[in-house]
Amino acid sequence: MAVDASILFQIAGIGIIVAIIHTILKQMGKEDIAHFATVVGFVIVLVIVVNQLSDLFQQIKSVFLFQG
Repeated sequence: MAVDASILFQIAGIGIIVAIIHTILKQMGKEDIAHFATVVGFVIVLVIVVNQLSDLFQQIKSVFLFQG
């Protein structure tokens, strides 16, 4: 089971982009849209993490239920 660093870079990239968008929108006076953009970024990262956790649990299940 190798550690895939690209997932970490994807999450960090999404975080940086969302932070920039949030800052720009907040300075423009559109704080409600800035908060919405932050929530959307959080949901995207949450979906990525849930998919990775699902893969992890499938690998753990295959290890403990190995019968061959």
